[in-house]
Amino acid sequence: MDATLWVAKTGLDAQQTRMNVISNNLANVTTTGFKADRPVFEDLLYQNLRQAGGQTTVNTQNPTGMMVGTGVKILSTEKIYAQGNMSNTNNPLDLAISGNGFFQIQQPDGTIAYTRDGTFTVSNTGQIVNSSGMPLIPNITIPNNAASVTVGIDGTVSIELVAGGGSQNLGNIQVANFINPSGLTPIGNNMIIATSASGPPQLLQPGTNGAGTLLQGNLETSNVNVVSEMVNMIETQRAYEMNSKAIAAVDGMLKYINTNLE
Repeated sequence: MDATLWVAKTGLDAQQTRMNVISNNLANVTTTGFKADRPVFEDLLYQNLRQAGGQTTVNTQNPTGMMVGTGVKILSTEKIYAQGNMSNTNNPLDLAISGNGFFQIQQPDGTIAYTRDGTFTVSNTGQIVNSSGMPLIPNITIPNNAASVTVGIDGTVSIELVAGGGSQNLGNIQVANFINPSGLTPIGNNMIIATSASGPPQLLQPGTNGAGTLLQGNLETSNVNVVSEMVNMIETQRAYEMNSKAIAAVDGMLKYINTNLE
C-alpha cells in the first residue's frame, strides 16, 4: 500500500505541473507572438515481478509477465509553433512573419535571441529596436528625413524622403529558421535562444527556402486556443481528483487494518 501512495503522489505532481503549463498558456493568451506549451508525460520504471517468457517447467513458459508501474512524470514541455492569427495595426514598424522563422534580437550581452514578436519602434538614434530597446539584427537605422517606411514581404526596408527627396533602400531584414524549433529555450520577454537540440540558426531572406514572408502593419497574436485550454484544465482537475481519491482510499484501507487487525 505504501507503493500505491507514492504512485498516486507522482500523479499529483504531474497533474500539478500540467496545470502550471495550462495557466501559463492562458495568462499569455494576449501576448504578441506567444506560442503555447504542452507537457509530455512519461511512465516511470516498472517493477518486474514475473518475467514474460520465463520457464514454468522444462517444456512450458510464462505467456505473459507481471510488471507493476511506479507512476508518471513530466518528461518535458514543448512549444507548439502553429501560426497565430494576424492583427492589423497600421503601424509601419509592426511586423509579422507569415510562415516559419524568427526575428533576431541582440541582447545587452551581445548574444542573439529570437522572437516572433514583431513590435518594433525607433530608438533615439534611429535604430529599429524591440519594445525593450534591444536592436533588431541586422541593424537598420532610419534617418531623420524619412517621410515613410516600407517593409516588403521579402524583408526589404526602404524609405521615402521628405520634400520629394526620392526613395532609399536601407537594407534587408532576415529571418532565422531552425531544424528543431522544439529544442529552443524560452527565456521570457517574448524571446527564445538556440540550443544544441535546436541546431544552429539558418539565416534566410523572407519567402525563400521555406522561410515565411513579412507582413508590414500586422502583429501575430498568441496561438493559445482558450477553449482547448479550458477543456485541458477540466481534464487535469479531474485527473488530480482521482489521484487524490486513490490516496484517500489507501488511507482508509490502512486505517481499517490498524483498527481491526490488531
